[in-house]
Amino acid sequence: MRARQVMARPVHTVPADASVYEAAQVLLNAGISAAPVVDADGKMIGIVSEADLMYRTEIGTVPGKSWLARLLADDAVTARDYIRAHSHRVADVMTKNVVTAEERTSLGDIAALMQRHRVKRVPILREGRIVGIVSRGNLLQGLLAREPSEPENSIDDDKIRSVVVAELIKHGWASSLMPTNVVAENGIVHLWGYANSTAVKDAHRIAAENVPGVKRVENHMNILPPETHYGI
Repeated sequence: MRARQVMARPVHTVPADASVYEAAQVLLNAGISAAPVVDADGKMIGIVSEADLMYRTEIGTVPGKSWLARLLADDAVTARDYIRAHSHRVADVMTKNVVTAEERTSLGDIAALMQRHRVKRVPILREGRIVGIVSRGNLLQGLLAREPSEPENSIDDDKIRSVVVAELIKHGWASSLMPTNVVAENGIVHLWGYANSTAVKDAHRIAAENVPGVKRVENHMNILPPETHYGI
């Protein structure tokens, strides 16, 4: 799936010349935790979030620093902290280096961006203009949209069994010394055999569940104690 298929739109934005109070009002009215900041031409220049507005002198939330921290602090860092706590302009406190993506970006790539940069949302741009936002929640919505449905036509049990066996053979965690016996009846797959861990047992079940036509998996596999593994 692509970003354009799950992104939220329209997007609530904040003008670059807005005050921090106006930005806070936008977030509260829309019930969102962050909003892109756009210039007069509609181009995105940053993003302002609740975190950017939390530490303010007006409400006494600026964290104090020890004398040692003040002594060792870099002047540039100290200046930036002062600006974020005292400026009334959203352009001064917003996050400027924003992780973005395009409409055709895959959800896999967006999830990787979120993980790599530790962000909760990725603005989607078209020629520099904001056209949507993909959040963690939107990824979950995409997942639900791809939930497998029951096949309309029943698949022959012999076919299901052969496909499950072929699928298990592909994976290194499936033992070649003691292969799993697969029994299929009315779309219900039964797994018999041995696994050297609970994770391996679960992997067998999941591999079978993902085979088209399988309605349910009954996993009867036994977990071998460590001393009996012998490379199984």
